[in-house]
Amino acid sequence: MEKKNLLYEGKAKKMFHTSDENLIWIEYLDQATALNGGMKDQISGKGTLNNQITSKIFHYLSEQGIMSHFIRQLGKTEQLVKKLDIIPLEVVVRNSAAGSFSKRLGIVEGQKLPEPIVEFYYKKDQLNDPFINEEHILFLNIANEKEINELKEQARKINQVLIDLFQKINLQLIDFKLEFGKTENGDLLLGDEISPDTCRLWDLKTRAHMDKDVYRRKIGEIVPVYQEVLTRLNQLGL
Repeated sequence: MEKKNLLYEGKAKKMFHTSDENLIWIEYLDQATALNGGMKDQISGKGTLNNQITSKIFHYLSEQGIMSHFIRQLGKTEQLVKKLDIIPLEVVVRNSAAGSFSKRLGIVEGQKLPEPIVEFYYKKDQLNDPFINEEHILFLNIANEKEINELKEQARKINQVLIDLFQKINLQLIDFKLEFGKTENGDLLLGDEISPDTCRLWDLKTRAHMDKDVYRRKIGEIVPVYQEVLTRLNQLGL
């Protein structure tokens, strides 16, 4: 497999064409951002950690019957994935109140929700990725009713698998973000990444933040926290 020219550069990753038009070469960057780019810093080692954590989690999801774009890890900061036509939605699953959910509804952070709540956000940087409902999605022609239902079903299934995985390493999955896309055959697949950048994780015993909130809220250092998450995953033999 040969790495070709740059396809796209985002906040945390670069994507490159390959010698196979259906495969993408991803490079994770040593860059942390928050507040839609309002905070931005170079953090040595972050790309390596996110690549390793995401690779292990996607491999685990595959073993549980959940398919994604992930094919294999190529190196410290690189992965090979299937090319997807990304749906411009962030699918957020919330198990406990935190972050914008707490602020928006006036609910104390950490309050467990009776049932997981699935939310949609429109991926549009210039609009600050606004919260939208299913009628908005239909109006914007982002997805049809069948696809919306499939997104919600997959998100809930992934949620339960991740809850069980993180509990094994003494972490509570508070909430997390997913992105999906379509293959050339129209199949809906999980894409992007799953890491402490995209999940809120709290230590089950201490309730310490084990995710990007340590950077976003300036309460700690990213690398030691992400390294601890990786160490715990390694202890499971993933």
